Amino acid sequence: MLDMRQVTKVYRTELVETHALRSLDLHVRDGEFVAVTGPSGSGKTTFLNIAGLLETFTGGEYKLDGEDVRGLSDDARSRLRNQKIGFIFQSFNLIPDLNLFDNCDVPLRYRRMPAAERKQRIEQALTQVGLGSRMKHYPAELSGGQQQRAAIARALAGTPRLLLADEPTGNLDSQMARGVMELLEEINAAGTTIIMVTHDPELAARAQRNVHIVDGMATDLTAEPSLIRAPTPMSSTMDHATDDAASAGAVDTTHA
Repeated sequence: MLDMRQVTKVYRTELVETHALRSLDLHVRDGEFVAVTGPSGSGKTTFLNIAGLLETFTGGEYKLDGEDVRGLSDDARSRLRNQKIGFIFQSFNLIPDLNLFDNCDVPLRYRRMPAAERKQRIEQALTQVGLGSRMKHYPAELSGGQQQRAAIARALAGTPRLLLADEPTGNLDSQMARGVMELLEEINAAGTTIIMVTHDPELAARAQRNVHIVDGMATDLTAEPSLIRAPTPMSSTMDHATDDAASAGAVDTTHA
């Protein structure tokens, strides 16, 4: 499903060169649930943005579902992202002026999908996450856990092959977090590949694999060397990436 080899990302300004990813190697099989952990500023956000085709990378090779994405045009990247990738964000990113049905409808409209098919997909997705009776509710009328479930439904309506979740429980209490995690496990059991960034070790332990990113390099804590190789550390004098720096260059195209 996802194959990264020697992927690097360097942010450059006139005065500063920041190395966000350093020869990162990672292979994720179709249908896996992978948790990505690591300290703030380690490169997790950069990795997720590149995996989701929100950012380009400086060097290396990245194949998504067998397709080499390096030479794709912006339009081709957008189409591939819209067709195969779903996003779940910590802050939900629901549009406050739209009800849940219309929030889920936004990304489907960009596919020029027939209205009847969109309606069927949205109703099915909202029912799957337990919000079938709240399709006409607005985000402000929901709890935090319900808003995150709505965001998951929005992603599911597009039937993604790959679901990328960036701290999906970060704004939730422990009970709501467990409910969201159980829902993600159900989605994964149905065949969707999931990569989840989290700071919660309890949630990370529930994934099939745990990949730890530090200083832009990845180590597979599940000890499967055939799937990921930790590169030789580079000089400590080189600049380290920050997730804030990565996020600053990323564009939220969930609705695009």
